[in-house]
Amino acid sequence: MLAAEVGSNCGRNDDVAAVSAVMVNAPEDKGEAEKSGPAVKKDSENPPPPKVEVAPDNEFEKRIRPEVIPANEIGVTFADIGALDDIKESLQELVMLPLRRPDLFKGGLLKPCRGILLFGPPGTGKTMLAKAIASEAGASFINVSMSTITSKWFGEDEKNVRALFTLAAKVSPTIIFVDEVDSMLGQRTRVGEHEAMRKIKNEFMTHWDGLLTKTGERILVLAATNRPFDLDEAIIRRFERRVMVGLPSVENREMILRTLLSKEKVENLDFKELATITEGYSGSDLKNLCVTAAYRPVRELLKQERQRDMEKKKKDAEEKSTEEASEPKEEEKEEGVITLRALNMEDMRQAKNQVAASFASEGSVMSELKQWNELYGEGGSRKKQQLTYFM
Repeated sequence: MLAAEVGSNCGRNDDVAAVSAVMVNAPEDKGEAEKSGPAVKKDSENPPPPKVEVAPDNEFEKRIRPEVIPANEIGVTFADIGALDDIKESLQELVMLPLRRPDLFKGGLLKPCRGILLFGPPGTGKTMLAKAIASEAGASFINVSMSTITSKWFGEDEKNVRALFTLAAKVSPTIIFVDEVDSMLGQRTRVGEHEAMRKIKNEFMTHWDGLLTKTGERILVLAATNRPFDLDEAIIRRFERRVMVGLPSVENREMILRTLLSKEKVENLDFKELATITEGYSGSDLKNLCVTAAYRPVRELLKQERQRDMEKKKKDAEEKSTEEASEPKEEEKEEGVITLRALNMEDMRQAKNQVAASFASEGSVMSELKQWNELYGEGGSRKKQQLTYFM
């Protein structure tokens, strides 16, 4: 029995020794794991960092949260805009520099611009400019509309506006874009305007540039409109820079056409002639022109395919042989690659007959835009008596 106890004690000692050996080796393995851990972490740092999700504080911020578009998901750059070089250069200085280098705009006269208005005829690229600015500057983009901030419940409109600016501060730098701003922030003296709309405007202005505005917030309100003369005077004052985006000139139309057709197959296109015959066309009109022209090769290809099908059916009916009828099917498989012919001048001329300018370059609205630009726009002469336009 004594021998058995001794044997069991020896076995127990061997187990303890084995366990202690594992425990002694464990710190070394842990140290090696810690040494190798950073190397694995460095490999995981190579891909871009994941998007940081901002948790809304309340139900109103939760409603606005789906409208926030990160900069890497906007998908529009200045290279996608074929013209407007002078406006792009001005916006890069006004918007991108303060958002990228906030250390240079900490106080004094060098304060970041809090409001920019883009106005002009429809289809001139105002919305694309806003998206390109946010994308190039690395700023979050919030597209605001009436449906975003209005509610059927009394008092919630103002809370939605407040949530818009508090959420923008959390995901800053942020560009709050208001398209067709005249419909939301128009003159408060309109006949028949509902009291709720007046409260929305007051709340918006208070958070934008008022008592509730915090210094150091990198929030820019960028708006676009075709009717700047319908804006409220207090709103106009808060837009520190007011830039007119007019109809493209001949040179700009040529640049826009080259940009639109840069990835298409073209043949013997005279861009100077195209720019000349499209007088009064906006950038959107030129895009519609190119799309219409691009359909002509497609229609021709479909017509050729229908003609081949008719000839094939006629040939099959004449031969009346199933074996011979199976051979053309093999040929169709070999012709799987579809190639469209290149666009030419005739396509563009035919498209010109179908697509007309959508805006009257010599109409009354254009003259009103020019007059407003002279009074309030950037680079206007301002020689006319103030407020004569509204009297």
